[in-house]
Amino acid sequence: MQVVVDMNKCQDHGQCVFAAPDVFRFDDEGRLAHVADPDESLRAEVEEAADVCPLQAIRIED
Repeated sequence: MQVVVDMNKCQDHGQCVFAAPDVFRFDDEGRLAHVADPDESLRAEVEEAADVCPLQAIRIED
């Protein structure tokens, strides 16, 4: 599973951070950071994060 975030769309709302804190976080500058290849056991959290993103900036590739 690969997590791809379109940083041109992302506006750092942070809904993904709440949905999947093991994958998404804010860096020291307040910008979104993420694990590009999280463990498969986190798929449900990542799917939830993609669903709740208000700008639909997150996609999952298999």
